Amino acid sequence: MYTVIGARNTRAFRVIWTLEELGQPYDLIDAAAGSDLAKSHNPSGKVPALNVDGTVITDSCAIMTYLADKHGGLTYAAGTLERARQDAFLHQINDEIDALLWTAARHSFVLPADKRVPDVKDSLKWEFARNLDRITDQISGPFLMGDTLTIADLLLVHCGGWAISAKFPMENAAFKEYSKSIRSRAGFVRAMGQ
Repeated sequence: MYTVIGARNTRAFRVIWTLEELGQPYDLIDAAAGSDLAKSHNPSGKVPALNVDGTVITDSCAIMTYLADKHGGLTYAAGTLERARQDAFLHQINDEIDALLWTAARHSFVLPADKRVPDVKDSLKWEFARNLDRITDQISGPFLMGDTLTIADLLLVHCGGWAISAKFPMENAAFKEYSKSIRSRAGFVRAMGQ
């Protein structure tokens, strides 16, 4: 049994969704980022954290990778070229999509008001749209890597939802169709708590 620390409306959703897709049981401790409860599991106060038999793992992508490897799903085997491509997608999405959304969030409500630079968001939105188009052009089937759903797909689709809530441009029709298909999966619906 795993224990996920974090709220569904944060990056913890990625971990919850991964667990649902893998069919693994878990408990969810609803903890807001920066709360004392979150800090008791991760000194930075960031969520998610995953408690595995008393050992805590942090960072949503590290947790997703651990779970996929441990349970042999949503991933290609380590040491294969397919795994190298999957990891490349994971890093590209983190660098070119997630990082832009996080920077926008920081300049919207995370940083102290006197440290925010609201004007940076226009540049971030432009870069996001360009990067999303570039990643979408690489989709080679129903999933990023063809016929196999991987954690990279979960990460990208989660970022797409985050982008919508952050009012980032989502004009790429191919991405919308790809995302809609993946969000219709039973694992996603269960992760949403529906």
